[in-house]
Amino acid sequence: MIQVENLKKNYGGRTVLQVPELTIEKGERFGLVGNNGAGKTTFFRLILDLIRADDGRVLSYGKDVSKTESWKSYTAAYLDEGFLIDYLTPAEYFLFVAQLNGLSRGDVEQFIGNELHAFFGTDILQEKSYLRELSKGNQKKVGIAAALMVDPEVLLLDEPFSNLDPTSQFQLKEILKKFQETKKRCVLISSHDLNHVTEVCERIVVLHEGEIVHDLETNENTLKELEAFFAVKGD
Repeated sequence: MIQVENLKKNYGGRTVLQVPELTIEKGERFGLVGNNGAGKTTFFRLILDLIRADDGRVLSYGKDVSKTESWKSYTAAYLDEGFLIDYLTPAEYFLFVAQLNGLSRGDVEQFIGNELHAFFGTDILQEKSYLRELSKGNQKKVGIAAALMVDPEVLLLDEPFSNLDPTSQFQLKEILKKFQETKKRCVLISSHDLNHVTEVCERIVVLHEGEIVHDLETNENTLKELEAFFAVKGD
């Protein structure tokens, strides 16, 4: 579904990402881990055509994402609060995203009420504060929920568990597993938290200094393998 061919990105004369080849299959829960500066966010931004590669390309359903917009109709993401419109309330933001994707107010209310009520813990649609006034954790919940609401075939989330309390982290893991298992969606997660990513993802790729050093199918030993690797590499 997503293919990478000879992908390379430079900043300031330094190569920060170099991936000769990688394929992410349809319906896969894919985890990306690595230390700060390993290239995780750069990789996601290249998949979303937010930045341009210096060499190589990313294909989605066989089409170069930098040369077509067809992938945007089935792809959603939340990387950081820059994806939000901070002068809107949560309800206004959900309605804005819904209108862009042909959904109604009723669709929004049904999705939040049925699918994500426990995740928010309160009636987020009644929240009168602007998004910029919410905590980092609640901003993240809104961003992730909006991405899920449009029911994308491909979902990218960068550090989705950070700033969330333990209960919300648990609920998000269950939401993501259900989303992939029941709808066969492709979920790509970048995370520093090795426990969470091994619990959610079926496959984990390790980036180190911009290069793939491990590509693991998740099993009962994966967490120990990752911990052993990072214990040596440090941060």
